[in-house]
Amino acid sequence: MPTEKCVALIDSGKGLLPTAQWIHRLAPDLRVLLMTDPVGSPWGERDPGDVVERVFAMARRARDAGAQGIALACNTASIVAREPLRDQFEPRIPIIATVPAVKPAAQRFERFAVWATETTAHSDYLADLVQVFAGTKHVDVIGSHGLADAIEQGDAAGIESAVQDAVARTPQVPAVVLGCTHYPLVADVIAAALPAGTVLLDSAEAVARQTLRRLKVPVDASVAEFSDDAAFAAAGVRDAAELTWAERITL
Repeated sequence: MPTEKCVALIDSGKGLLPTAQWIHRLAPDLRVLLMTDPVGSPWGERDPGDVVERVFAMARRARDAGAQGIALACNTASIVAREPLRDQFEPRIPIIATVPAVKPAAQRFERFAVWATETTAHSDYLADLVQVFAGTKHVDVIGSHGLADAIEQGDAAGIESAVQDAVARTPQVPAVVLGCTHYPLVADVIAAALPAGTVLLDSAEAVARQTLRRLKVPVDASVAEFSDDAAFAAAGVRDAAELTWAERITL
């Protein structure tokens, strides 16, 4: 019997799609709300206080639409809004934040790179993550001005150009952490541009599994956990309309 539970994913744009794909793969009967802010996108370039206000407005709409949990499928929103949201909505509505996959990368590799937006790449948040979870490792942080925006706009030439630029600045490493929720949408393009065998890691599966745990929703046990191809779950998805099983709400 289908579950009556409902989860909302919040992002300024397409960055919520990889986490949504994972949630649906693990719990296909769960009601999923995709909540975006096309007018205010991208959030990474907005004043943090404004982002918090916009995220709160979306969270209230999610609550009113029946969401019993809210996943912040966006690094910027997770950085600036997770604690205020938790103060307001928890424990009644769990708030799940996105964290770049630095910890799992550090558990597997002595050296790796983190690709992120320029804002995240230069943030104290990412620096603290690296210090806490990868303090003894060699971590190369690669900031990109244009990749997330090109993905959001569906600009194939812009995506290719931004990927090639990031590759040119990435040293030879066994793994790359995709530190922006948009990046897994072009994991296939990124993998093709990097040396063969480079492992890509992202946060979407972890956020999805944590969201389902918090909502006490059973997951499909046949789905392998954190395989090396996990970052490709949403590769090739370019628009929320492709996720026909989800409901879309815009701010």
